[in-house]
Order: sequence, then structure tokens, then C-alpha cells
Amino acid sequence: MKFSIYQESRKGGRRYNQDRMGYVFSRESLMMIVADGMGGHMHGEIAAQITVEFVGQKFQREGRNKLADPQVFLRDALNGAHAAILQYAEEHGLLETPRTTVVAAVVQDSHTWWAHAGDSRIYHIRAGQILSQTRDHSRVQQLVLQGVVREEAVAAHPDRNKIFNCLGAHVPPQIELSAAARLKAGDTLLLCSDGVWGPLPSRIIATAFLNDSVMRAVPEMMNQAERRAGADADNLSAVAMTWNEVDTAGPDSVSTLTLPAGDIASRIETFDQPAQHEYLSDDEIEKAIAEIRTAINKANRIVIK
Repeated sequence: MKFSIYQESRKGGRRYNQDRMGYVFSRESLMMIVADGMGGHMHGEIAAQITVEFVGQKFQREGRNKLADPQVFLRDALNGAHAAILQYAEEHGLLETPRTTVVAAVVQDSHTWWAHAGDSRIYHIRAGQILSQTRDHSRVQQLVLQGVVREEAVAAHPDRNKIFNCLGAHVPPQIELSAAARLKAGDTLLLCSDGVWGPLPSRIIATAFLNDSVMRAVPEMMNQAERRAGADADNLSAVAMTWNEVDTAGPDSVSTLTLPAGDIASRIETFDQPAQHEYLSDDEIEKAIAEIRTAINKANRIVIK
């Protein structure tokens, strides 16, 4: 496989960044994920962190050569992450469980599959056109489908943050899965939280990669989103991959042909990155990491049985 990939996360105008993201790849398969934590201080980011780590670890176990069934992997991975979040909430006696939206994609055999819950999105872009995208599991998206609200008015709608499907809720998530979509050279997949897509018209997202690589287009897109949102800008996170396009000068360009068979390369954001939570002490960070790993390990044992 050959592709260019870039990821970036910013806290925008918020005090905390509750978004998490990452990607993992082997010689024959690539997985990308963005999770947007919901709720109060720290709990939202815990749910997002559990999600990206659980899914990333599952891919490292199952995707070392090629996933047997990408759709089954995505369904089981997101349901497993949901179980791990519930495990964390139970162990800590939380009255309200941490929650997160999520979008994840797999690329394999020149095709892509994706899954999501909530309003984190994926866009499949070709030659300045959006071929397909996820539909948000939100009250406003229902109004858009009913013709009551225009797509351009979603970002400013007072009910924009009313999400009815996510990981971590007391009711099991309804994981929406895509069919396989073929990738052509130059196609871009953009996974992002609502802090990125919310302030931007679809035309800006569609044309962002026409003349720029992902390494240049994503930061500029995020700059525009922050400018448009102003002081109230939400957390912004994006992972973008352009298929079969390797810029040898770019640090985020990848050719998996150089990766030994069975090896895995990973760039999943971890909880111990200080830029994400400068409000926590080292002891609090270590404790959070240990608690997250315990919840993931217990959920893994339940799922594997």
C-alpha cells in the first residue's frame, strides 16, 4: 500500500481537549479513528481515550497481515470499546458513564469500509467532490433529512449537540457500517470531529485537497474552522489519508512495502501526551493510564471468551 497520511488535534477555544485520534497499519491494512469525548471534565476524554486504544489494540492483534472481514472488525471493535467504557464506569461507581462519538475506517485491498456512532464524520473525496460521507446520529441531522433545516445551517442550530447514538451510553450503540468503497489514486479519506466540519461549508472540505497534500491541507482547513468559529471554537481533530500518493519529502508519507511482514506501525494518541491535559499532575496522569488499561484489559477478556 502507498498513501500519504496526516493527523492533528487542537483544543480550539475550550479549556480541555476531549478529542482523541490515531492510525495503525500493517503491510496490507490501515485503520484510522477519531473519537470526540462528550460530557464533563475528564470523563469525555477518558471515553475517547479508551475507544482509540481499544480499537487500536484490536487492530494490532488482528490486522498484522490482513483483516478477515473489515466490517466485522469495525462492528466488534466499536462494540468492544463501548463495553470497556462501561467497565470503567462500573469500577469507578460513576452515576453517568463517560461517552464519546466515534468514526473509524479500514483500508485494505484498494477498498475502504467505515463505521460510526454520533456526529464524528468521514468524507470520501475525489477530484474536489464529496463522493460519500457519514450521516450524523443527531436531532439536527433528522431535521435535515426531513427538509426542515438546510445542511448549511447545522453548525448554528441550537440542537446541534443533541446526539442520540454514541459509545458509553446505557443503551448499546447502533454502529452504522458502510459498504465497501473502491479507492482510486488521489482519493482522500477525511475523518474529523464536529469542531472541524461544523464551521466549514461542504465546498471547502470538498476542494481542500485539490492542490495541496494532506500535510498542508489539514492544518489550513483547521485554521479556517477556528477562524470561523471564533472564541467558541470546539476541539478540532482530523486524520486525512490520500491513497496511492507518496510525497517522499513528507514526514507522513507511507509506503508499507518497507514494513516487514507481520509488523505493525502505530500512531495512536496516548493519555500521557502533556499537550492534551496540562491541568493534570504526573500522578493523576499515571493513575488515569492505569485505570484505562485495566478497563480495556477486562473488556478484552469478556469479549474474547
